[in-house]
Amino acid sequence: MQRRKFITTAAAASALPLSCAASSQIIGKDAIAEEKELYEFRTYELKFGGDQKMLLAYLKNALKPAMMRAGANHFMLFEQVAAGGPKKIYALISYPSSAIYIKAQSLNGDATYATDAAAYNAETKVIYNRFESWLLNAFDGFPKLEVAKDTNAVFELRTYESINEDALRRKIKMFNDDEVPIFRDAGLIPVFFGEMIAGPYRPCLTYMIHTKNMAASSEGWQNFLKHPDWNRIKVMPEYLNTVSNIRNVFLKLV
Repeated sequence: MQRRKFITTAAAASALPLSCAASSQIIGKDAIAEEKELYEFRTYELKFGGDQKMLLAYLKNALKPAMMRAGANHFMLFEQVAAGGPKKIYALISYPSSAIYIKAQSLNGDATYATDAAAYNAETKVIYNRFESWLLNAFDGFPKLEVAKDTNAVFELRTYESINEDALRRKIKMFNDDEVPIFRDAGLIPVFFGEMIAGPYRPCLTYMIHTKNMAASSEGWQNFLKHPDWNRIKVMPEYLNTVSNIRNVFLKLV
């Protein structure tokens, strides 16, 4: 009975990214919709004096392989460049569908995971305060995450808030139709683009780009702002007043 209930729930959940994003993205073909990934972005804020080594060992050696066995496409770990304040560890996980996302949230049936996570689960001291999780639906124009070849790259995570859902829809259209290629031309290499469907700052979108180092990032943004296509589209009436606030953080792989 429980198995039948789970299968029914998972099947119904497989439409989650499409239904949640229907207000802001138009899907031209079912095939395109099925290929779009779902992203989970986690932030672990360590408690002062928390065992960062144990947390990283758990994330790398227990959670990551278990998530991959459950069907996740990618699992990447980051820490902040020149961080101030509480130490944070960031995890970016991509899923081929919402059904796989839901499956990967419960790993109780994975015996290997239970063994690999034994030391972490036996820890009695608090390691992190809690972790925050964002859920993002990939853009039509960038449906799958692209892994950076340079493991020493600097990654920039950017979140664009909008004053309402229509402004966000128009900004996502701007990315899908015109803006994404400008990043490559400018030397800002994309990792993913996604609409936030669960998490803070909504309505908003979040994306990640990478460069060789901070100097290359600064140069890339200068190139972006001077790009003729950017200067053409930024004044188009349909794209005006689409972003009300920008948040960004620079990260590196751990």
